[in-house]
Amino acid sequence: MSVDPNARPQDLPSGGPDGQSPGGAARCAVPVLVGAAVAVVLGVYGRFHEPAGTAFNLAGFSSTGAVKSWLATAAFAFGLVQILSATAMYGRLPGVRPAAWTPVLHRWSGRVAFLLAVPVAVHCLYGLGYQTQSARAAWHSLLGCFFFGAFSAKMLLLRIERLPGWLLPVVGGLVFAALTVLWLTSALWFFRTFGVTT
Repeated sequence: MSVDPNARPQDLPSGGPDGQSPGGAARCAVPVLVGAAVAVVLGVYGRFHEPAGTAFNLAGFSSTGAVKSWLATAAFAFGLVQILSATAMYGRLPGVRPAAWTPVLHRWSGRVAFLLAVPVAVHCLYGLGYQTQSARAAWHSLLGCFFFGAFSAKMLLLRIERLPGWLLPVVGGLVFAALTVLWLTSALWFFRTFGVTT
């Protein structure tokens, strides 16, 4: 489902003080609750699962940390494409008119970012678990769970008609903010600690 920022807003049926139909808030609450459940389940699994320490590697990379850092960096780069394309679609990028292919770019950059983040998250949860031995690790663990919960909520919200105009940009912004801090506390930390290696 794509959003046309130039489309005229539809009149909402009356029913509540804010003009939304009864049950509108409940329809939005379900995706938020599902996203919260995803985040909690991931956190509980990571906390109580015995870390396997299992490492994966790809040909051409020197370590698991290097693989994860480069995958996270690529996911972050596609996240930047997501935020820029969304800003263009909503007409908030000064001097830029969205092209006809901007919504397609937005959807596919999000899909690629998510697919790049999944193997990193799987290794973090299964191999390392939910860690709290340092502030960096604690924030990384917390925001990793939050990222996948917020992403799940955003995907479910996209299926709901007549959302408040501010909701998707706010949720998308939260997803990107979480991805940014995840990158800062993982890939950037790795590159600064061990050097930019492959």
